[in-house]
Amino acid sequence: MGERRGQVLQAAIELLDEVGLDGLTMRRLAGRLGVQAGALYRHYPSKQALLDAMVAHLVTPPDGAAPPLEGPWDERLRMMAIGIRELMLAHRDGARLLSTFQHPGDEAVAAFHGLIAALAAAGIPAELAPVAVDTVMAYVNGYTTEEQARKVGHWPKEQRDAAFRAGLELIIAGVRSSSGAQATG
Repeated sequence: MGERRGQVLQAAIELLDEVGLDGLTMRRLAGRLGVQAGALYRHYPSKQALLDAMVAHLVTPPDGAAPPLEGPWDERLRMMAIGIRELMLAHRDGARLLSTFQHPGDEAVAAFHGLIAALAAAGIPAELAPVAVDTVMAYVNGYTTEEQARKVGHWPKEQRDAAFRAGLELIIAGVRSSSGAQATG
């Protein structure tokens, strides 16, 4: 990534944290960087391209290492869900931002397919594995969007975490029951 392109991306993430997704405009971002709004389009051809780049940047591990692809299917699914929720919660409107992407980065696609393969290898039927991963992703996004919309400070984090994990365990139990897979298969 070019140095200036990286600066634009970092400024966009900082602006998101300050003003939220609705306040993140190309004009406001350009003002922050001391340039005309049109100058940003040399780095990102549209606001959607910038949002996609923000999502790809946030979901890519800082050291570039991919998450481990081994371990029991249910633990991998659980860790993916918890990790994505924490990422969303780390940024103002993080859940809304992650739900805006149109072109996920290569890392996100690889992680998605890796989880599907892990579920299939553990005995989850091929037609159920992508549905299971998709369902968990929809749950994470929906739960976290609601959490952020209700201003997370009103409900203690420990209670939110416990409620999130309880719902996640219901989904995992449903996958296990529907497929006959073992807990650590």
